Amino acid sequence: INAEYMGISNRTFEPNASMTTRPTAVCRTSLGNFTVELFTDQMPITAWNFIGLARSGFYDGIHFHRIIDGFIIQFGCPFARDPYCRKAGTGRPEPRSSYICPGRGEIRRSDTGCIPDEFVEPNCPRISNELGTLSMANMAFAESGGSQFFVNLAHNEHLDFWRSDLGESRHPVFGKVISGMDTIIKISKFPVNQQDRPTTPIRMVSVTVEGLLW
Repeated sequence: INAEYMGISNRTFEPNASMTTRPTAVCRTSLGNFTVELFTDQMPITAWNFIGLARSGFYDGIHFHRIIDGFIIQFGCPFARDPYCRKAGTGRPEPRSSYICPGRGEIRRSDTGCIPDEFVEPNCPRISNELGTLSMANMAFAESGGSQFFVNLAHNEHLDFWRSDLGESRHPVFGKVISGMDTIIKISKFPVNQQDRPTTPIRMVSVTVEGLLW
């Protein structure tokens, strides 16, 4: 993989291990807000990757770069700060950057800015790609997920990492929308071009993580 990135330098935070409730992330977009619950208890490596990036300001100002009505809306590529950038969809966090995952310590991203595949671990929870869930995007091969994620607009069970009988895609769910699904639907209905990019830019103004004790 080419080490293409335009990420903001990662800052790490030391969490309080006494946290007992799931954190949430308030996503403020140019079309309205939505809130997601993050499954830090079930998918810690993936969820804390998202938290670390969000708290560093990585996602602020990025545009949605892929919309397929009835399937997914995708976001999180640093190249998409420019909504017309042709590289949108190929970017990742800064190579060798790191973040703190409670119980796991420091997780260092690869030379291409990707995180370990959590779903290969024994007894990894099987959380299906149902309507409204937040799932990790990747490049369709091992350990290629970085900063991009998508919200499912249907029950896309063929994307579940354990459903090899339905397809080759392996996308772990690490959160779900708990409010603002109307905003998600509004985004999904926007006109797109032949590359599934919205013809009118849709911007993520900010992502604010709440419910942390540190």
